[in-house]
Amino acid sequence: MIQKKRIIELAQERINELDNGCYLVDVSVSTKNVIFVKMDNLNHGVSIKDCISVSRNIEHNLDRETQDFELKVSSPGLDQPFMVHEQYLKNIGKTVELITKSLSLKGELTKVSSEEVELKQTDIIKNKTTKKKETIETIHNIKMNEIKETRLVISF
Repeated sequence: MIQKKRIIELAQERINELDNGCYLVDVSVSTKNVIFVKMDNLNHGVSIKDCISVSRNIEHNLDRETQDFELKVSSPGLDQPFMVHEQYLKNIGKTVELITKSLSLKGELTKVSSEEVELKQTDIIKNKTTKKKETIETIHNIKMNEIKETRLVISF
């Protein structure tokens, strides 16, 4: 069976050579040697050129004569939950849905550190006395170890 560690080394080697903001999100190897590599880019979406480059580096360094394999290199997809710290950094200023053990929040991701994230929730309510609409902003600081899942909110 092909070792996940070896795939990570080969992918990271090419990502380091590219030096364009790309980073690994996830690597998996199935029991049937189907290799999935998910990567992204801090500056913009990951390009097909970057995926091809990483794919070629992995493929050229594995021996098909020894073990047959299938290789898929892609971006994680907009609908997928965040898996690595860099995805939080990339999405500062964007609306996310964040789920912890006790609550679910939707708001703008405003700050990210290795320990916690800051989420700004904006609610519009109607003032009972003046009958005017008011905007209320609430800032939530959530520890990274309390987060179960975070997803980008896609709006058109």
